[in-house]
Amino acid sequence: MFERLREDIQSVFDRDPAARNTFEVLTTYPGLHAVIVHRMAHGLWKRNFKWLGRAVSNTARWLTGIEIHPGATIGRRFFIDHGMGVVIGETAVIGNDCTLYHGVTLGGTSWEKGKRHPTLGNDVVVGAGAKVLGPIEIGDGARIGSNAVVVKPVPANGTVVGIPGRLVERRTKRDTAHREKLARKMGFDAYGATEDAPDPVANAINCMLDHVHVLESKMSRMCEVLKSMGYTEEDVDLPELASCEIVSTADELSRLSGGDDDTVKSDESADQ
Repeated sequence: MFERLREDIQSVFDRDPAARNTFEVLTTYPGLHAVIVHRMAHGLWKRNFKWLGRAVSNTARWLTGIEIHPGATIGRRFFIDHGMGVVIGETAVIGNDCTLYHGVTLGGTSWEKGKRHPTLGNDVVVGAGAKVLGPIEIGDGARIGSNAVVVKPVPANGTVVGIPGRLVERRTKRDTAHREKLARKMGFDAYGATEDAPDPVANAINCMLDHVHVLESKMSRMCEVLKSMGYTEEDVDLPELASCEIVSTADELSRLSGGDDDTVKSDESADQ
């Protein structure tokens, strides 16, 4: 029992840089309190003291804002950061070294008896507000992004984001030198040299750069063929493109509001 408690306290220090000393962790961390009380409630539940286990669990819910059904199975070094609004269902299974943030739900999608809640492997991290629903398996080392809604199994070391949850896969390495060259030529730096990432805007722009690269290659070959046939290319002066800057919403609104003020002032001057 005391060994488990030492492990739980150490897991707080390992995963929360705000933790300062053991006394503070023991007295002010609701996630730790909820885990300690759950171990008591789970012991009562397994010994067939169902009502008493539920009563102990409900008391912890009032005190911590974290609801863990006494039937849930939780491994070692489990850490709930902040914790408010966390709900863990009866048939949920959580492995060792897992971390949950506030607002997480490990819930069910059926009213049928039996296994209806998720199973988390070891070293799983579930971000704030995420919902993991149904009797699905989350593989070891998986990461679930904040506010994601996961209803399908997640492989080991996978990362899931979005609603509904989508698996972010690492793409194979490829030559992106032509992307960087085109991005510089077009005066665009924000996404041109971006690593492959789950950013839809970056992905769309990278696809456009690939398309432009193919078009430029074909145009170059066409020009070479035309020149071999006696075509004389005319010199065309193209304006230089400065580097493109993406303005934040706050800056843009400030600029627009400043422009509106100037317009109002000019209108007042005209009236006078």
